[in-house]
Amino acid sequence: MKNHDTNYIDGKWTVSSGTSRIPVTNPANDEVIAEVVAGTAADVDAAVAAARAAFPGWSATPVGERADYLTAIAGKLTERAEDLARTISAEMGCPISISRAVQLPLPVNSFAEAANIVRDYEFEGEYRGSTIVREPFGVLGAITPWNYPLHQIALKVGYGLAAGNTVVVKPSEVTPLCAIALTEIVDEIGLPPGVFNIVFGTGAEVGEAIAGHDDVDIVSFTGSTRAGRRVQEIAARTVKRVSLELGGKSPNIILDDADLQTAVPASVKSMMLNSGQTCSALTRMIVPRDRLAEVEALAKATAEALPVGNPAEDGTALGPLSSRAQQKRVLGHIRTAIDEGARLVAGGDTDSDAPGAFVRPTVFSDVTEDMTIHKEEVFGPVLAIEAYDSEDEAVRIANATDYGLAGAVWSGSADRAEKIARRIRAGQVQINAGAFNANAPFGGYKQSGNGREAGLFGLEEFLEVKSIQR
Repeated sequence: MKNHDTNYIDGKWTVSSGTSRIPVTNPANDEVIAEVVAGTAADVDAAVAAARAAFPGWSATPVGERADYLTAIAGKLTERAEDLARTISAEMGCPISISRAVQLPLPVNSFAEAANIVRDYEFEGEYRGSTIVREPFGVLGAITPWNYPLHQIALKVGYGLAAGNTVVVKPSEVTPLCAIALTEIVDEIGLPPGVFNIVFGTGAEVGEAIAGHDDVDIVSFTGSTRAGRRVQEIAARTVKRVSLELGGKSPNIILDDADLQTAVPASVKSMMLNSGQTCSALTRMIVPRDRLAEVEALAKATAEALPVGNPAEDGTALGPLSSRAQQKRVLGHIRTAIDEGARLVAGGDTDSDAPGAFVRPTVFSDVTEDMTIHKEEVFGPVLAIEAYDSEDEAVRIANATDYGLAGAVWSGSADRAEKIARRIRAGQVQINAGAFNANAPFGGYKQSGNGREAGLFGLEEFLEVKSIQR
């Protein structure tokens, strides 16, 4: 077991003012594999002070030099890709094949793309007689989740640093080990002291200290809508900019002319990726009522064929959930769905006393809009099938949610699918399994948050706008 008793502040590993530790548990077997320090508000004060002191120099650093640092980080992540993939699998249960294919390539892309975009970015220009200048906010507080732990740090740190901000990061206490590895890389490439700082700990202690800090100029948070509300509430006391990427209950409309043999299996497999622990997962499949039985049969066969097991083995499609607490929460949602009248098609009966935080791929049908499983994010391998009688009803059901992060449409006609996609109130919509674009703007409508991450929009999220009149 490894112990890590320090935070990274002002260019060096620094002993925390706190003495408590947080265990890091492998959710596949309940083994404690490491302990990290539980940082304190005093540690946040020190990290923010270092970031504030480093800001003038970093923001004045030529753009090309900033980009070179980010390119170097991307290169070092690539060199350590296999070790990092195994670290993520061990600390949050993601199957090793998914860690290699998704968990590592995404952050590598984010650092590399941030460097590419900023090299050519026009930070000022003329508009109707004024000079418009885009400049960094100052100190960026980044509070990140456990489901795509390295990717979510990269989206904030890569683009935040590219824009000229300095950063203070709080990684999830569930998945701190990949953040430690990233910090080792940052230290190795010689990023100037204070530009990147990381404080380990809980949301209640470290996260809230960052969100409410007087000298943090912008907060970027990814996590649940409940936690996002808390971050926004605390940050509002100092009227700082807050960017939120929150929960989802995303609809997947399968139109009556779609090829079900292709659409249903592909949709089930996509939704179950990372054991359903993806904020943009298409967890509501909205299907023609007269084809409901066919959809159910396909969904059941696909879900039951997914290999569930040891995330370290190459053939595993679904590992455990990230923790026992997450397993308990998901199983509670399954019991509630049954109690409220949803019909269980597949899965649903995981033995919570067995080793590991596993939940079998689960499919419900006969789901209606008054049910909790229609309304609330489960964040596990649980699919809800909802039936419709008309195209307009399908769109209405899709939009009958407090969330608006993602959506999808399947149809035999690309034009018809696009018309429906434009009616879905969500930040990104895919048509007929359109490939995920890691550099397209990512973010949501309604209670899925505000702001956008990745690509050009991700860079501009971390830039203030100034107009100069002569």
